[in-house]
Amino acid sequence: MTQLLTCRSLRFVGSTGKFGLARTASLLFAFCIAAVIASPAQTFTTLASFDGTNGASSYAGLVQGTNGNFYGTTLGGGTNGEGTVFDITPAGKLTTLYNFCSQPNCSDGAGPRGLILAANGNLYGITSYQEAGNLGTIFEITPAGKLTTIYRFCSQPECDDGILPSSLLQASNENFYGTTSNGGTNGTGTVFELTPKGKLTTLHTFSYEGSDTDGNYPLGLVQATDGNLYGTTFEGGPSPDCTTLSGCGTVFEMTPTGNLTTIYSFCSKANCSDGALPTGGFIQASNKNFYGTTGDGGANGCPTYAGGCGTIFQITPAGKLTTIYSFCSQTKCTDGENPSGLMQGTNGNFYGVAAGGTNNGGTVFELTTKGELTTLYNFCSQTGCTDGAAPIAGVLQGTDGILYGTTAGGGTDNDGVVFSLSVGLGPFVKTNPTAGRVGAKVIILGNNLKGATGVTFNGVDATITGGSNTAITTTVPVGATTGAVEVTTASGKKLVSNLAFQVIP
Repeated sequence: MTQLLTCRSLRFVGSTGKFGLARTASLLFAFCIAAVIASPAQTFTTLASFDGTNGASSYAGLVQGTNGNFYGTTLGGGTNGEGTVFDITPAGKLTTLYNFCSQPNCSDGAGPRGLILAANGNLYGITSYQEAGNLGTIFEITPAGKLTTIYRFCSQPECDDGILPSSLLQASNENFYGTTSNGGTNGTGTVFELTPKGKLTTLHTFSYEGSDTDGNYPLGLVQATDGNLYGTTFEGGPSPDCTTLSGCGTVFEMTPTGNLTTIYSFCSKANCSDGALPTGGFIQASNKNFYGTTGDGGANGCPTYAGGCGTIFQITPAGKLTTIYSFCSQTKCTDGENPSGLMQGTNGNFYGVAAGGTNNGGTVFELTTKGELTTLYNFCSQTGCTDGAAPIAGVLQGTDGILYGTTAGGGTDNDGVVFSLSVGLGPFVKTNPTAGRVGAKVIILGNNLKGATGVTFNGVDATITGGSNTAITTTVPVGATTGAVEVTTASGKKLVSNLAFQVIP
């Protein structure tokens, strides 16, 4: 068998001190995945392979645009070797929209990560590489590729505004909220609010390592149906059984004004059976509980290193945590390890990715709410790992029902791939945003929407104000209440939204 090693790590300024960068680099942003070429698996389509010139190593998930295409980023590659934003059709035609470090002194940023679709139809994202003194940015990019830098971190003395952003979302008030993985007053990260015009307010700075209860190095953030923000920290918290320097991570709740409460500290159970070191993919499910992943801990030891193989957990808004699944529960750990990128499909089940698996190239898995896990695909199932290896960011369910994702390695040139995986789920519609007041503009994404004859918000008729085959626009109607959005197509087919639309009083 042939072994393929894919490694990519961040470059940081300094080594230790206020930002603790050297240690955090290996914990947060360094990935080395060994892949072993093995036998074929189930139905799977490699849509495109990165080759360096069009990008390399995608560590971020995809987002669906109003034109029905998918948008993503690569951490490296492109004209300047510092990452790209790309557009790819469902059929696999890939176009590079932007090459980072195209401006003097890389003032436009380097090493882009995830994208989000904003209420104005444009995409917003973050860069997290330190390049030419740049310590991270927030940018806006149009579907045609015009990029505008909205904010540059370390714009305040001592980098009290944070450095190296790690997540971004647009809230129901149309402002952006996010986290930085480092910086802030204590050097362990922040939560911030940013207006569309670029005014940043630091809402919370996490505590010094070793002296905290609120955690260190935040990674993810979601706005819940109650209007508050919930997220995780990679380390920190009062974890008595944790062997790391500063705790095994937390789950926190924060009001939009910055009042933070730690609702759970990982490794609170013997042998860290509840998990340790949360990873990406923290979400609120349809039952209003939160679900997420940890990269360590759990009920099973991990054969590749000291510690557990990671977990999937459920936690209520009040902080009651239940471990849904511990990885390496199957013989020879064929179910994988170190899960990340969790999302909920339209069938109510969860989908994500993990390292390891049958070929040690990573997996895509499905998990029921009862904790029954099925491996849907093992990467490196094709000769030379041309199907990809090392999925990091998880998968997106397109409105056609198909799962789409990226890998950091494998492919024709070992620079990663974009893939699709059909699991038998049907088409649906997705609202953007997912919450709003009466009269607010809403974009509805879907397929075959041209000529749609009706839209309802939880049964209340709304007026279609414009659109195309892949997106229509409407406004929240008077009398609407929280519930599903339904679109009636020209053929009479009814498409229901994947999430309940929250009507804000």
